[in-house]
Amino acid sequence: MTSQEPPRKRYKQSDEEKSESDDEYVPYVPVKERKKQQLLKIGRLGQLKDSDLNNQRSTSENELGGDEEEEEIWGRKNNIPLLDQHNELRKLAEAKKVSAAERQLKKEEEILEIVAEKKALMGVSELAKGIQYNDPIKTSWTPPRYVLAFPQSRHEALRNNLRILVEGAAIPPPLKSFKDMKLHEGILEGLKQKHINKPTPIQVQGIPTVLSGRDMIGIAFTGSGKTLVFVLPLIMFCLEQEIKMPFIKNEGPYGLIICPSRELAKQTFDIIQYFCSHLKKKRLPEIRSCLSIGGVPVNEAIEIIQKGVHIMVATPGRLMDMLEKKIVKLSVCRYLCMDEADRMIDLGFEEDVRTIFSYFNGQRQTLLFSATMPKKIQNFARSALVKPITINVGRAGAASMNVTQEVEYVKQEAKIVYLLECLQKTQPPVLIFAEKKQDVDAIHEYLLLKGVEAVAIHGGKDQEERSKSVEAFRKHEKDVLVATDVASKGLDFPEIQHVINYDMPDDVENYVHRIGRTGRSENTGLATTFINKSNDEMVLLDLKHLLIEAKQRVPAFLSEICPDSEKYLEVGDERGCSYCGGLGHRITDCPKLEAQQNKQASNIGRRDYLSNTAADY
Repeated sequence: MTSQEPPRKRYKQSDEEKSESDDEYVPYVPVKERKKQQLLKIGRLGQLKDSDLNNQRSTSENELGGDEEEEEIWGRKNNIPLLDQHNELRKLAEAKKVSAAERQLKKEEEILEIVAEKKALMGVSELAKGIQYNDPIKTSWTPPRYVLAFPQSRHEALRNNLRILVEGAAIPPPLKSFKDMKLHEGILEGLKQKHINKPTPIQVQGIPTVLSGRDMIGIAFTGSGKTLVFVLPLIMFCLEQEIKMPFIKNEGPYGLIICPSRELAKQTFDIIQYFCSHLKKKRLPEIRSCLSIGGVPVNEAIEIIQKGVHIMVATPGRLMDMLEKKIVKLSVCRYLCMDEADRMIDLGFEEDVRTIFSYFNGQRQTLLFSATMPKKIQNFARSALVKPITINVGRAGAASMNVTQEVEYVKQEAKIVYLLECLQKTQPPVLIFAEKKQDVDAIHEYLLLKGVEAVAIHGGKDQEERSKSVEAFRKHEKDVLVATDVASKGLDFPEIQHVINYDMPDDVENYVHRIGRTGRSENTGLATTFINKSNDEMVLLDLKHLLIEAKQRVPAFLSEICPDSEKYLEVGDERGCSYCGGLGHRITDCPKLEAQQNKQASNIGRRDYLSNTAADY
């Protein structure tokens, strides 16, 4: 060959060619090595050690460095027994798990910090003026001397025996009988007629606390007698005020009780009337009380207010309306109770409650009661209370142990037909709960067609019809009551045998309230819940862990729900979600918090074009 082929510029060139060429000098790389480098760039091989790469390079380099590295790794493992290697790997796995739990807790703290209320639950004038009350209201009531003589250890033993958890300073002693509470004989006779012979755990500690003038947060399962804890001391306070200085025209109320639903307000009002009538029989001064709820003519309440009213039971909407119109004043009101308080503070009523607080003149004794009150709500509520005492009988949000809970998988289209079969499980009376008004009407119509004596209530019906239906069911004139959640909060129906949840509610708190309509006052009851694939997984997880806590049978289709998030349920001091109290998830997965944030986000930037001050209207 006379002419030589020039070498390829891609590989090594002579110095002269390199100076003449524009291409940079690129050393030769084998094909396999090039492919590996390409894979490394796009991240497919992950992080490979230098030793692994060196092992596959030129043979001279491999012999020097690779064997030493390989000997170091494999030699170390060969010298350690398999059992020790296993223990070491297990420790590493546990260390990773701990760090994951720490990350979860840190994340939860950040979320709680974001959602925590910065504004105290106080009246706007008190917030503006920086008014703070440091000492509780003083009353003339004292416990019996022989009880005061007991050592503190005796009181602690009684609380432990009744499973009463108490937080706070200078806690009054628990009292085992109504007589020791120094209630009037007229009230004691009224209790005997209702076959209430001894106080329940929440009453043992709660009534002495309220009579002492202390602010209080009371948490106990449904049907535990919370209503008497705030009603009986209030009647005693009003009786004392009336004897010392009778109420004049347009004066009062001295005590205000706020309830989230009309039915609950009516029930509380009837209990007050019952005990006041027994006092009247003993020829004591009349204790006047009025009911202020929507759907009822306001004239009836105005008539009693003009005479001078001692106790007022109201729903937030009607109360706000009467305060704005100056029909009622809270200038002498010194006693405020919020029943089912978490419902009012939690969603829509928070600002209404804050506004109601601003109508008070001076300090008041504030009481908050509920069966379900998550820590977030408890901490927020404490800002409105003065040195409060928290009384907790059982876990907040726990289901009553007297209720047998059955969960059944029923397809959506088969629910209404399966209802008839469910009704055969027990004798009447039976309560059926549904989420939607149209479902309540459909169930009611179906039961009437099948010859079942049924009545129905929901928010779309007028108050007169709702009241008649509740009364007919309460008097056992009707066997079945079909209702939305208006009947789930605090209502006390006698001898309910069976509660049927036609729908599993979106919030497990509502489920606890619903099934609490049965198994009340040490009676037993049955609750049947229909679920299917349409239910949210987080709600079903909460239900699963609620059943486990109450030692109930967990059906197979619930047991099968085991997401990865379940491993974090026991992390930290608090079990489950610290926002809504659900046992089956943490705050990071809380559907209630997510719904609340979505609601707030949807309202951002919206302008009220129908208001008088709107610039664009």
